[in-house]
Amino acid sequence: MLDRFYQQFSKDIGIDLGTANTLVYVKNKGIVINEPSVVAVNQRTKQILAIGTEAQRMVGRTPPHIVATRPLVDGVISDFEITEQMLRYFIDKVHNQTYSFLRRPRVVIGIPSGVTEVEKRAVVDAAINAGARQAFLIEEPMAAAIGSRLPVQDASGSMIVDIGGGTAEIAVISLGGIVISKSIRIAGDEMNGNIIQFARENFNLLIGERTAEDIKIRIGSGFALERPLTAPVRGRDLVTGLPKEVIMTDAQAREALMHSLKIIVNNIKAVIEEIPPEIIADIMHRGIILAGGGALLRGLDKLIHEATAMPITIAEDPLTCVARGAGVVVEDLESLKEVLVPLDFGRIPR
Repeated sequence: MLDRFYQQFSKDIGIDLGTANTLVYVKNKGIVINEPSVVAVNQRTKQILAIGTEAQRMVGRTPPHIVATRPLVDGVISDFEITEQMLRYFIDKVHNQTYSFLRRPRVVIGIPSGVTEVEKRAVVDAAINAGARQAFLIEEPMAAAIGSRLPVQDASGSMIVDIGGGTAEIAVISLGGIVISKSIRIAGDEMNGNIIQFARENFNLLIGERTAEDIKIRIGSGFALERPLTAPVRGRDLVTGLPKEVIMTDAQAREALMHSLKIIVNNIKAVIEEIPPEIIADIMHRGIILAGGGALLRGLDKLIHEATAMPITIAEDPLTCVARGAGVVVEDLESLKEVLVPLDFGRIPR
């Protein structure tokens, strides 16, 4: 009876709790929040000054006593208290936008497939402490597959590669479960680090993460481009200590990124080698689906196709696949509960 009362007035939500961005899906409304997973904290007072987009603007521009930090590293919680505050902020924001006076939603949260039981428990506890009535977990590749409209509950195999900020998830799905999965901590953030390292070694130039991210988006690629691209790179000269600008080409950016891309491609091939013969036939027909922000990297589909000889399809709106998948589950929790991660601590008393 009490649960029905809560369901009537609270808004159940699906959350893609990503290393780089957090997306929130509200039942019957769609994605209403897409903000960076960044929190600005005053180290002197331990007060949280900003969360999300506002905190992102502070990165690299704060005085020593203010730290703009990401509370998730490689897709898992690194700072429990700050993650809890961030989740509370997003849950409150949803209910302020939807004019709901009861802030006790059921929450479905996407997590990497390779996390430990302790890390799962941390996500559930953070969500419940932030105001969730019930917290459920779904593995990100499963959520991405659902968000990509793959027939995950059918007796046919589907393969998805979800490249996010902290992790790349490779999974084969059939009959509502993950047959084979691999989670590697090489993804968007690592690619940014590759560009920073390349600029340091080849140009004696020190650049920041935001600059590296911008270079990756503007000229990054996984395969030779038909039309060459260039972009100015500004930073500090490591020899003179003075400001410096150089022009980077797409070939140089590709050389920098290739270290991480080769690891991702090799892991995709390793998963393919383990796929049962009946499922490999399904995947050869349907192809591999790319999701996550990494799927937007130019030529990545061609690079994977050349290495695997498989058809490659980029999901529609790959950045929001996990959030949309979590949202589909939120819309129909009863019939899709089999795709959730089984937990014996996932519920709290009503």
